[in-house]
Amino acid sequence: MTLSFLKRRPVLIGLLILIIAVAFMATRKRPPATVVAKPAQVLEFLPGDMIEVGVEPLRQVLPLSGALRALNQVSVKAKVAGEVKEVLVRAGEAVKAGQVLIRIDTSEYQAKLEQARGSLVASRGQLDIATKTRDNNLALLDKGFISRNAFDNAASQFDIAKANVDTARGALDVAQKALNDTVVKAPIAGMISSRTVEPGEKVSIDNKLLEVVDLSQMELEAPVPTADILKVKLGQEVLVTVEGLPQAVVGKVVRINPATQSGSRSIMMYVRIENPQGLLRAGMFADASLTLDKRDAVMTIPQTAIQTDGDKTYVYAIEDGKLVRRDVVLGMRGVDSRGNAVEVSSGLQSGARIVKANLGNLNTGTPVRFPATGGAPASTPAVKAKE
Repeated sequence: MTLSFLKRRPVLIGLLILIIAVAFMATRKRPPATVVAKPAQVLEFLPGDMIEVGVEPLRQVLPLSGALRALNQVSVKAKVAGEVKEVLVRAGEAVKAGQVLIRIDTSEYQAKLEQARGSLVASRGQLDIATKTRDNNLALLDKGFISRNAFDNAASQFDIAKANVDTARGALDVAQKALNDTVVKAPIAGMISSRTVEPGEKVSIDNKLLEVVDLSQMELEAPVPTADILKVKLGQEVLVTVEGLPQAVVGKVVRINPATQSGSRSIMMYVRIENPQGLLRAGMFADASLTLDKRDAVMTIPQTAIQTDGDKTYVYAIEDGKLVRRDVVLGMRGVDSRGNAVEVSSGLQSGARIVKANLGNLNTGTPVRFPATGGAPASTPAVKAKE
């Protein structure tokens, strides 16, 4: 068997070489495989991902919050005691200065007035008698018919009668005022904010009856940290935002408390706000921003668009349908009409479109597209920049 295998070995080797040669030739004649190119990636942005660079005012602000209160607010109290006969207004009604609000029973005070008038009439009668007596005694004194002592007594009676008249007149004035005070009038123009009395109730002096607030001018009382109080100056502009109002209202700093609040490290600051239409109400909670610095016309971009690379600051812009990185030089940080913003000193032009949010590192030069109007899918596959 071994001898037979050795005799056939040259034949097997030759056959193997022939198979290898045929396979090699077949490989050389096979055409090259076709390479299918992958479509280029495209970044897809939503309209809300972009923002147009514009020129507008920029404010450097200090955020504040606090409650609103009316600058002029009066508690109407009873000046006399008695039974309430009429209450002519209710909470929420507008009143004018001097308008009658409440009437208190006048019977007791009318009687006291009549009594005071009677006392005045009697004292005047006594004064007339004392006057005639003094005058007669003066004539008798001149003729020597009476002594000086007798005349002095008559003169003293005259002085007493005159003093009684003055006292009676004062008592009449007091009685008249008490009668007038049974009619309670509005001390200021405004609105009734509370009513704590009803007809038939008996009230004593200084009982609170009504609350009247003048909404034409409001104040915001807001605490300021002591670390920031040196930045606050009288007359500084403050934008006040109240939930429910369509836009912020403008106020100004009018007072700064000279002492810190007990138990805290803040100082109360007061902002005056004009409220001619009465949209603001006492007790409303408001967020405010105190303007520390303001520039009227600067190029601004959102702070969220800023990215950093070492000591370089840049944003991504869309130019000719492609994503481009633009290095920028920044200035003052603050707030514009769109929110937190920063001034761009150089690197961008007004009207440039930039990516509003920080989406991380993006490939410069990548084509950019936006969803087709009406939601029709685009034919080119894309990589979405925002999930």
